[in-house]
Amino acid sequence: MTGSTPHYFTTPTGPEQRRSVRATIWGRDYTFTTARGVFSTDGLDLGTQVLLRSVEPTPGAARLLDLGCGWGAIAVALAVEVPGATVDAVDVNDRALALTRDNAAAYGVDDRVRPALPDDVPPGEFDEIWSNPPIRVGKEALHALLLQWLPRLRPGGRAHLVVGRHLGADSLQRWLTDQGHPTERTASAKGFRVLTTTRST
Repeated sequence: MTGSTPHYFTTPTGPEQRRSVRATIWGRDYTFTTARGVFSTDGLDLGTQVLLRSVEPTPGAARLLDLGCGWGAIAVALAVEVPGATVDAVDVNDRALALTRDNAAAYGVDDRVRPALPDDVPPGEFDEIWSNPPIRVGKEALHALLLQWLPRLRPGGRAHLVVGRHLGADSLQRWLTDQGHPTERTASAKGFRVLTTTRST
């Protein structure tokens, strides 16, 4: 998830001030715990809502990645929907990782949701990557992030990204394709584009 505070991509200081928020994902109702200093404290942000309404996880997937997991809504929902899958939930914000861990435990999927800093993710390939990427870190950092993780898709694997149109979704689509990661716009709603990158076999 991207963020609503200037420093959502670092670990915050100060009190957490945890709270509960509700969300409906793929027809299931959830209550999640959020806190100050992580993205979208008040509930699912609009971009993530667009992503989750537009794309459903692939049944039978073995390993999934929630890149920029925030408080873990996507990671937890993926684990619930795909019972055989392991979900790596990656963030640079330790508070976000702690919330993801707690939210996964609340839904009994903490054995398959693995919150981790980027350098601590086990090696291997992913069937799918899901992300509302941190556009506001800047173009150079964003490009580096995507070039780090997209090559870890298995052949035929897909990455689903949601990006604001006014934040450069169309130019990002072109750039990814130019980098050898063929990318299509698979949905568009409420000012957001859902981009799907497929790793060629």
